[in-house]
Amino acid sequence: MSPRFSAKCAILFLATLLALAFKAKAGSIVVYWGQDAREGTLTDTCASGKYGIVNIAFLSVFGNGKKPQVNLAGHCDPSSNGCQRVSRGIHNCQNQGIKVMLSIGGGSGGYTLTSPDEARGVAEYLWNNFLSGNSNSRPLGDAILDGIDFDIEGGERHYVVLASRLSELSRGGRKVYLTAAPQCPFPDNWLDKALQTGLFDYVWIQFYNNPQCEYNTNNPQSFKDSWNKWTSSIPARKFFVGLPASRAAAGNGFVTTDVLKSQVLPFVQGSPKYGGVMLWNKYSDDQSGYSSRIRDSV
Repeated sequence: MSPRFSAKCAILFLATLLALAFKAKAGSIVVYWGQDAREGTLTDTCASGKYGIVNIAFLSVFGNGKKPQVNLAGHCDPSSNGCQRVSRGIHNCQNQGIKVMLSIGGGSGGYTLTSPDEARGVAEYLWNNFLSGNSNSRPLGDAILDGIDFDIEGGERHYVVLASRLSELSRGGRKVYLTAAPQCPFPDNWLDKALQTGLFDYVWIQFYNNPQCEYNTNNPQSFKDSWNKWTSSIPARKFFVGLPASRAAAGNGFVTTDVLKSQVLPFVQGSPKYGGVMLWNKYSDDQSGYSSRIRDSV
């Protein structure tokens, strides 16, 4: 074998290794859509090419005997079936390979699960009205969502039953992704038992509105300790750094894009369970351009 050929092979081999290494650390950007009519349509959101997963926010009423109800702010009126037109956007996103989840909960406090039986009932409602089940009154139209996101900030703690029933219903059929957005203090007050089941695929940890574990350039160790605790204690497939997309999007926890790229991402990408970055929310991202400045680094 000639020296020239050997050198060429070595260069190709190194290039392949670099490509594989880059692919191994490459993550996705997740965004919440649905709480501000100024953020544009779901179709526009996915057509931007910025996001790998979109969480439709929120199914904010359920449990305690109440009929579950979506609230998409100024986008549509669910009481007149006006939100069924969102189905077109869901189909358009999925046709581009983008996963679309329904996020349940949020900060409204209009939800709770009073018993295991009620948790199972809510799971079956979600299955029939948003996933692969059957219903004559699907609030978001005929589209089959990719899964359910648990953004739980209150209510009784029966979410392990809800998650388990959703998993049972999806066996043998189309994959139903289960995701969660816990607060960064570990363990999460509402979702710990559910997350410990190993049923959750993705966890985007809210590193904002929680000063004790947010990223702080003067004391980065608290953030690092929290990240390590989450990734080593919860049996989920991938973990994401949840951040506000602008200073106005949260009370605190905003991290500049320069700091994210130079300090935060190099650390979290060292984890084999690194999945990417979650941003709250689409409208704030539109205003700041946050995702556009970080997507080549995520």
